Amino acid sequence: MSSGKARKGGAAVPRIEKTYGALDIGSSKVCAMIIGRTDAGELLVLGTGQRASEGVKRGYITDMAATELAVREAVEQAERIAGLNIDHVHVGCTSGGLTSTIARVEIDLGGGRIDEDDVDHLLAAGRETIQPGGRMVLHAQPALYTLDGATGVKKPIGLHAERLGVDIHVIFADGAPVRNIDQTVAAAYLGVSGIVAAPIAAGTAVLGEEERELGVALVEMGAAVTNISLYAGGMLVGLFTIPFGGADITDAIASAFGLRRAEAERIKCFHGAATSSPRDNHDMIDLRLPEEDSKLVGAGGRTDDKHSISRAQLVSVIRQPLDYLIGEITKGLKELGFTGAQGQRIVLTGGCAELRGLADHMQVALGRTVRIGRPTGIAGLPDAHAGPAFSTLAGLALFAADEPVDIRSVASSYQQVHRHSGAAVLQRLWRALVGNF
Repeated sequence: MSSGKARKGGAAVPRIEKTYGALDIGSSKVCAMIIGRTDAGELLVLGTGQRASEGVKRGYITDMAATELAVREAVEQAERIAGLNIDHVHVGCTSGGLTSTIARVEIDLGGGRIDEDDVDHLLAAGRETIQPGGRMVLHAQPALYTLDGATGVKKPIGLHAERLGVDIHVIFADGAPVRNIDQTVAAAYLGVSGIVAAPIAAGTAVLGEEERELGVALVEMGAAVTNISLYAGGMLVGLFTIPFGGADITDAIASAFGLRRAEAERIKCFHGAATSSPRDNHDMIDLRLPEEDSKLVGAGGRTDDKHSISRAQLVSVIRQPLDYLIGEITKGLKELGFTGAQGQRIVLTGGCAELRGLADHMQVALGRTVRIGRPTGIAGLPDAHAGPAFSTLAGLALFAADEPVDIRSVASSYQQVHRHSGAAVLQRLWRALVGNF
């Protein structure tokens, strides 16, 4: 990546030592972000870009040429604002049937002092335990280490142990959709530094360390896909995908009132809500009919292209697909085992999370504590990109700057390995959480 000084309004800003690019290819929008690490270690937004998404359906690229054009325009806009060019990006992935598993591996140390070579050998041994079964490995990252069975160790180097273990978080995806993403970005003359599962990126941007430790469900409500990711013990331990999102609510509005999608989206954003109030029967909303429909005025003599509905009518239409989605989220939480005392905290993010009153409505519907998650950890986020709709984009930039270890880059190990099933590790995590509560 490029580095150097950026200027804003003629005044020098802190020196940028390294820059990172992020690209989120969604079903409704393609957006890009360039951030820089200052000489003081702060992460600063240098430029952002956004274009309407073309050629993407439910997270899958269906028209490479149209998507490539949107990618080019979004990145070029971010580069113009930043005043520099980038040649590599981290790209988000919501498609490909994402699945998550946890594997635990141990090596014998004989009571010696742990050094960096021991950790490398452990991670290399962990790599050998991954069985993709014909699928692509998106992530294979060490989460927490164990020393002689004691869990939750973050930095084992320098300590002594008979056995050193690690919990490895692995995310799989179908290969073809991921290769389509890679090829589309390459066609826009950009290198792919990494393809990151959207739930990992969103969690990086909106979840606190304590939430990850205690147990939290992150519900990322995108335009066409809703991802539920379950965190416990500091790592992601489960994924569930629902092919339904905010665009389906928009389509319901367009169908109910005879509107174009663009106008239905505007009405949803400015006037829509998940909850109703007594005033809603009296608050009227003017709707712009499509041009061809406005010519079909009736005998009543209307010559304008508008008609009105009450806010109560709008909320009623919104609630039908929204309640269906909440029902699917409930099923997903149950399948992931997010129940009981440890299943009480939910964070909503994604564009659909901006719907007015959604957190309150879902808190009642799900019977759990619900908050809206917005991106944090980056200075200089413009207001237009500081909401939950841009959590994945911000998380991609944070993920890139963090430069996390992936065990696939570690050399092979020769030490004796003890393997533990993913199910056993999950059970151990949940037992620990229940004990804490």
